[in-house]
Amino acid sequence: MTQEINLKSEISATQTGQRLDQAVAELFADYSRTRLKEWILAGNVSIDGEVVTRPREKVLEAQIIEINAQIEEETVAEAQAIDLDIVYEDDHILVINKQAGLVVHPGAGNHDGTLMNALLHHCPNIEHVPRAGIVHRLDKDTTGLMVVAKTVEAQTHLVAALQARDITREYEAIVMGTMTAGGTVDEPIGRHPTKRTHMAVHHSGRPSVTHYRVAEKFRAHTRLRLRLETGRTHQIRVHMAHIGHVLVGDPVYGGRPKPPKSASPEFIEVLKGFKRQALHAIRLELVHPIDLEVMSWQAPIPDDMVALTKALRKDTEEHPEDMLY
Repeated sequence: MTQEINLKSEISATQTGQRLDQAVAELFADYSRTRLKEWILAGNVSIDGEVVTRPREKVLEAQIIEINAQIEEETVAEAQAIDLDIVYEDDHILVINKQAGLVVHPGAGNHDGTLMNALLHHCPNIEHVPRAGIVHRLDKDTTGLMVVAKTVEAQTHLVAALQARDITREYEAIVMGTMTAGGTVDEPIGRHPTKRTHMAVHHSGRPSVTHYRVAEKFRAHTRLRLRLETGRTHQIRVHMAHIGHVLVGDPVYGGRPKPPKSASPEFIEVLKGFKRQALHAIRLELVHPIDLEVMSWQAPIPDDMVALTKALRKDTEEHPEDMLY
């Protein structure tokens, strides 16, 4: 079974002078460098409408890169009966509240037990929609709201809305350190230069914008509300780490827990026991792709983050002298 791939993106100012194979690896990070290079060599990649077959071709700002190719599906995900917390469903879209630990797509080390497997069981006809209707991702251990397209028409409209930044995605997070005010992180994100599975703020990365505001201050931590303008891999986790406020529990960017001075043994255990990034997609707003109705949903904070917040409040109450007002 083959799948048509049609991708389009624009070269940013920071990518000017890069090789074509490097640029497409950043622009279309969902695909392997090997596959992208094969598409270049096969004549499936064009710059401003002209086919280019040299991976070393230099690219310039504002050039339009297009990929039109076919791929043989190497593995077909199987339908599996996996519980889903369905927040909303109609004939065109499905909104779920994803639980921690659920991988979105099958991949290396996660061949089944994923959201895609669950969707194929819940809605068998979704196998006819590319990527089983998945139009955006949440990391394995990030919880919260995701919208899924049940038809090709709905997926086409949702993807366009995401690219136009017409879908509102808001998150709750708990970070290390006390933040006094909100702000915006406007820094490009790309693959880490040496750690393949990591992302990083990098001058040659893709434009990435995260807005955040302080929701609650604790003695040595802060609860944030964040809104994405762009949707890069690990965006919130990377941007918060970049400004020195890593997410509590983040196993990739966070390092070891750092309890504040004089913390109680119980509070230290809570911090050490929080093994995932404290990040939850709390609100989703979009225009329905078919009915054109503005719709929004909110997902309650998961129990583990509720418990963490309670522990942080207790620690703060026990040490009021450390609070900065």
